[in-house]
Order: sequence, then C-alpha cells, then structure tokens
Amino acid sequence: MANTDSAPLTEAQREIMEIVWRQGEVTVSEVRDALAERRELARNTVQTMIVRLEEKGWLKHRSAGRTFIYSANRPRANVLGAKVAQMVDRLFAGSAEELVTALLEYRGLSSEEAERIRIMIEEAETNQERHSR
Repeated sequence: MANTDSAPLTEAQREIMEIVWRQGEVTVSEVRDALAERRELARNTVQTMIVRLEEKGWLKHRSAGRTFIYSANRPRANVLGAKVAQMVDRLFAGSAEELVTALLEYRGLSSEEAERIRIMIEEAETNQERHSR
C-alpha cells in the first residue's frame, strides 16, 4: 500500500518527478536517459528511486509486457504548494501577508499578474464562503 504522507521530495526525487510531469509516462530507461544529460546514474539506482517514489504514492505504474510504464500519481502543484508552505513558514514566520508584501516591494507585479492574482483571491474567497456555510 502506498504511503501518502506529504514528506518533501529529495532533490533527486524531485528531478525524476519533473521528468515524469513533463513527459506524462516514462520507463526507467527513459528517466535514466533524461537524467544522463546532467549526470550518469546506474539503471538500478534510477529504478530504486522510482520504486521508492511509487511506495510514497508519487508514482503509479501500468504494465506493457514486461515493462513498467510510470506516471504521476500526484500533480506538480503538490510539490510547489509544499515548497511554498515551507518557505512561508521558514522565511515569513508563517505569514502569507509578509510573503506577498515582500513580493510586491522587491519584485513587483505586471498588471496582468496583478489581475490574475485578484481573480485567484476572489475565487479563494468564494470557495471559503461555500465551505463555511
């Protein structure tokens, strides 16, 4: 049974997941080939990391003959959300408001970004109101 805790991914695991999210479905050999662009890893090492990702609930597989074809079992947003939450906790003492203030003061927003963020905030408020009823 897959462990579905939200433990953060290691850098190597995140690298594999980025390949899977980008390609949709992959074999161990395809992941190894994609990783070889940066560094050489033994096929068994890649296979072990993929099996661990599946045990943690990040990947699932289907069989095609004797080959396992892996795909993501969790969306990329899960990783990004967890990383942002860690950053807010660590750098902004848990305050999303301080994160936004820092973003606005030090990076700024284009008018298009600001409009998309306004829409996201309105949708979040609407969803929160629905859930609180």
